[in-house]
Amino acid sequence: MSDGAASGFRVGISRDFLDQAGRNVWGDIGLDRLDREGVEYRYLDEDVDELRPSDIAGFDAVLFARPAVTAATFAGPGPHPKLLARFGVGYDTVDLDACSAHGVLVTITPDGARRAVATAALTMILAGLHHVVVKDRIVRSGDWAPRTRFMGRGLTGKTVGFIGLGNTATDLLTLLEPFRCRVVASSPGIDPDWAREHGVTMTDAAGVFEASDVIVIMAALNAQTHHLVNADLLARVRPGALLVNVARGPIVDEAALVEALRSGNLGGAALDVFETEPLASDSPLIGMDNVVLAPHCLAWTDEMSLGNGGSAVQAILDVRDGRTPKYVVKPR
Repeated sequence: MSDGAASGFRVGISRDFLDQAGRNVWGDIGLDRLDREGVEYRYLDEDVDELRPSDIAGFDAVLFARPAVTAATFAGPGPHPKLLARFGVGYDTVDLDACSAHGVLVTITPDGARRAVATAALTMILAGLHHVVVKDRIVRSGDWAPRTRFMGRGLTGKTVGFIGLGNTATDLLTLLEPFRCRVVASSPGIDPDWAREHGVTMTDAAGVFEASDVIVIMAALNAQTHHLVNADLLARVRPGALLVNVARGPIVDEAALVEALRSGNLGGAALDVFETEPLASDSPLIGMDNVVLAPHCLAWTDEMSLGNGGSAVQAILDVRDGRTPKYVVKPR
């Protein structure tokens, strides 16, 4: 915690960053830069699911990770913080309209999470294609006989399809280059010239599912993408394809996904996110040999911690110094 209040700019940090021993669960998130800049900061008193007026009162900026931000967050008399800096890229639990109505900027950290999430996506692709989870179970069981039933598939030369081709997905493109994959994508607003230059064939979601050996979900969750991947879309999948989701769970209709996996039409799934988290202990996904699961944390690395923290701290310092931060999220 900094005690340098000379600047008069005060920063609050949501309590979910700390474990019971008071240690930052993310490790080094770059708060030393605030110390060097003489910015006063402290952790909030309570770990809450939704930021309350009392949590944000008296701060010029709040750095937060898990808590939601709703209209009720601003029910206090104010003044409200100038900035809510989210540690991460998702903002589906942030009421952007309420923030905007109260003159509060919201930033995210796509530069910090970019490589970490792209690497996590590649990890899931390779783990799914090589049946890493079930092969681990085989070794632990002591009976190696079933291993002949789980022949893996190489990624080289395969067609990889993207649902969403934003900041992180374009970084994944660079990681795929050594595998000489064909790439197709569905993503609104992509410059056709950019796509041609990077060897990406643009199509719609149905075209991605029909053409791809591996389908990677990397879109933002919003009204348009909620249950975008449904039974109709899954029925179009190339037999044996692998579905990877490192974005948000509700983009995929989980019940339809289970049925596609049970039918054998979809070859497998690798999921870091789910419709409801934590995943229910009786979920059919847990018992499936062709499914790789992670608890919405595969990208959580020291690289991501420092990257997200550094990006959020930069946004805080930008606001302190009268600059507009780079990664402001605006209401749609």
